[in-house]
Amino acid sequence: MTKTTLMAAASALSLGAISAPALAQDATTVAFLMPDQASTRYEEHDWPGFQAAMNALCPDCTLIYQNGNADVALQQQQFNSVIAQGASIIVLDPVDSSAAAALVQIAQSQDVKVIAYDRPIPGAPADYYVSFDNEGIGYAIAQSLVEHLQAKGVAEGSGVLQINGSPTDAAAGLIRDGIDRSLDNSPYETLSEFDTPDWAPPRAQEWAAGQITRFGDEITGIVAANDGTAGGAIAALKAAGVDPIPPVTGNDATIAALQRIIAGDQYNTISKPSEIVAEAAAEVAVTFIKGETPEPKTTLYDTPSELFVPAVVTRQNIKAEIFDTGIQTTDEVCTAEYVDACRDLGLVE
Repeated sequence: MTKTTLMAAASALSLGAISAPALAQDATTVAFLMPDQASTRYEEHDWPGFQAAMNALCPDCTLIYQNGNADVALQQQQFNSVIAQGASIIVLDPVDSSAAAALVQIAQSQDVKVIAYDRPIPGAPADYYVSFDNEGIGYAIAQSLVEHLQAKGVAEGSGVLQINGSPTDAAAGLIRDGIDRSLDNSPYETLSEFDTPDWAPPRAQEWAAGQITRFGDEITGIVAANDGTAGGAIAALKAAGVDPIPPVTGNDATIAALQRIIAGDQYNTISKPSEIVAEAAAEVAVTFIKGETPEPKTTLYDTPSELFVPAVVTRQNIKAEIFDTGIQTTDEVCTAEYVDACRDLGLVE
């Protein structure tokens, strides 16, 4: 088994920026630092996926996992801590993409490799970047909504709301750019736009509630950047008694979002199994451990990168994309409240 150190975020060492490692770097010690706990994906998919891939590729490696819990200072402490513990490679999904540039520079000054994960670090080129194509995701979910509105005969000039992700997350900025590219070239008007602090669904819900009061039935669709913000928007629509609920986009294919799609409350999401990116990060880490240079598939922010292209999921293809591929099972998704809707889609008998 891979030797693993699971360290609670709250117990991270309170260290400032360090100029020299407390321990000599160990080529087989790899840290995996994730940004927050608002999304369940990191504990349920990213970390287990990375751990499993490292188990297979480097069974003698020591792994350190920590989560920054949306706290920039805490993540810096964790980053310094894993360097002090001898990590030679850090897989970093930053709480704040701008602040993470300083972390990259600290690491590289000590010959520690940084693999940017999921969220890019524009201010300082990491040694490698692995992610889904975030701008492509934004474009895909928005364009799917635009095409749906056109197919339903929604009049040109009708209004949509735009709910973006965290303003400190460079990946959220890329998703926003993709959404803008679609909506700016669509026949529909963006009524209002919001950057959701920390991707927090309650903040998205609060904002959406205000826009529902402001615009009412002028809202013919909502482009939400992920499933959490989509859930917040849908909760606001239901609380306001809006019926029918206008189509709302999402991203991440969480179980809750899949259930909302099956029930007809959410229009789409993006299927992007985090394990795909986690496995790619493990392969890059092991390449570095071997003293080799991983081959980039593309370049983003002057960083050698590999970006995966995910699929849009709606009620029309949810069976093929989610259940036939084994990404989720009907036992997990088609719980009591959703059995009838699952049956209508032919997901269960």
